[in-house]
Amino acid sequence: MLIVAITGMPGAGKSTVAEALETHGLKRVVMGDVIRQETKRRGLPPDEKNTAKVMLELREKYGPGAVAEATLQALKSIHDRAVVVDGIRSLAEVEVLRREGRVLLIAVLASKDRRYALLTARGRSDAPSNTAGFDDRDARELSIGVGNTIALADEVLVNESIDAKQLAGRAVEVVSRWLDLIGD
Repeated sequence: MLIVAITGMPGAGKSTVAEALETHGLKRVVMGDVIRQETKRRGLPPDEKNTAKVMLELREKYGPGAVAEATLQALKSIHDRAVVVDGIRSLAEVEVLRREGRVLLIAVLASKDRRYALLTARGRSDAPSNTAGFDDRDARELSIGVGNTIALADEVLVNESIDAKQLAGRAVEVVSRWLDLIGD
């Protein structure tokens, strides 16, 4: 199985890329859903503060690949040629996913201002309520290794002066090329 893993800083456009690939036939697994579900299971609202706390606790208790371990369960039920995993944050997570298939990593990049605007516009419960919360979230993501996944990506998509449709199109082109290279 080809696992197309999407990484990037918060708000860069990872979900836009993953949704585009899902629209083109790949099943999608969202790593952040694991965190949101665990937060709700604990009886906490899945807001910015609680999801951050749960994410760090899971990694502290079960190791840096903890969220990917939970994601593996979803991947094992998919028997397709390729799947997209939205939200890779560390190389440990990449290593966990490699147990299930070949992992190719797409990094989505955008400036800090663009990411903040995109995050606040989407209106999700874990969106930052202010720039201080946004800065804290960036620091937290960097502390768990997202910078390393970005640096070692197989392909980089820049989401700065383009719209969502253009970003989606570029992602589909990349993955189509990968699928052509690996064949059936």
